[in-house]
Amino acid sequence: MLAELIAANQPCVGLTGAGVSTGSGIPDFRSPTGIWAQYDPYEVASIEGFQRDPERVWEFYGRRLALLADVQPNPAHLALAELEARGLLQAVITQNVDGLHQAAGSREVVELHGALARVRCLECGDITSRHVLQDRLLAANPEWAVELAPIAPDGDAELGVVVEDEGFRIVACERCDGVLMPDVVFFGGSVPRATLDAAWALFDRAELLLVAGSSLTVFSGYRFVRRAAERGVPVAIVNLGPTRGDPHAQLRIDDRCGIVLPQLARAFT
Repeated sequence: MLAELIAANQPCVGLTGAGVSTGSGIPDFRSPTGIWAQYDPYEVASIEGFQRDPERVWEFYGRRLALLADVQPNPAHLALAELEARGLLQAVITQNVDGLHQAAGSREVVELHGALARVRCLECGDITSRHVLQDRLLAANPEWAVELAPIAPDGDAELGVVVEDEGFRIVACERCDGVLMPDVVFFGGSVPRATLDAAWALFDRAELLLVAGSSLTVFSGYRFVRRAAERGVPVAIVNLGPTRGDPHAQLRIDDRCGIVLPQLARAFT
């Protein structure tokens, strides 16, 4: 049914969330074993939290950076890239910050929430790669390097177990000594105008919106489903569990993206 819907409604644009990346060993956010079941997002992923305790925020993101050092695209990412290569998927608008769509070969990608591959200086705007920043954090926190255990899919890693005597040490911008921040959209922030404009430009080409692996809880993603409903653009949703966009879906598949999307790609071979 999904293959027929895509074939009949071209061009198709994808909107993806954390459920696409769970097959790569990256935990989602809102499931019972997700990241926000362990940590308060307003402590470790909000603008106020960063202003109040940047060391805690950087320890949290340092673990996420360490996790990304080893992850690879999974069959869901590869299937979307294959659909794009075959001309069946025009582009991907993603809420993910892991860069795995590009690693899988997807060419047209807009990252709504930024990218953990980049670190931005709040003073001079200089961009640093996550590899450089991770090395600097490990050098500044040798005890942390020994104790480091990336956030695991089963959610058993904990913050606050390292460097208890002196606390986690953050590093400053090498260019101007300014404050560094992950180049992602924090709670309390907003999607940059240029990014949102690029996403809307892709959406405006769509005759079908394929939502994959997102609960659509966050408005930055849900807005596209709502706009599709307003315009009469069909919406197909593949997600394990209910989503905010279900009332607007012409087709709803309650299953893992790593199962459904490869089946979809094979349907066009």
